[in-house]
Amino acid sequence: MNAVIVNYRRGRNTQNNNQVLLELESTERKEVAGLIGKKCVYTTITGKKLSGKIMAFHGNKTTLRAGFEKPLPPEAIGKTLEIKE
Repeated sequence: MNAVIVNYRRGRNTQNNNQVLLELESTERKEVAGLIGKKCVYTTITGKKLSGKIMAFHGNKTTLRAGFEKPLPPEAIGKTLEIKE
């Protein structure tokens, strides 16, 4: 399953580059709830793979929050990543 990286997780004055917000094609919250705890992998332009984990929902809709050990590059925003099921 693929997801689109929408933005970094941020507040009014801070930004967490290790956490990103993901938007999925599915619109049902019950389907998306099964993805919490799964691994996700982003492949950079150079072929380097950055792995992370889906942590929780963001808000009341189907947007998810994923955490990575190393920060994702700014070029990742708007690109897709793969969710391992």
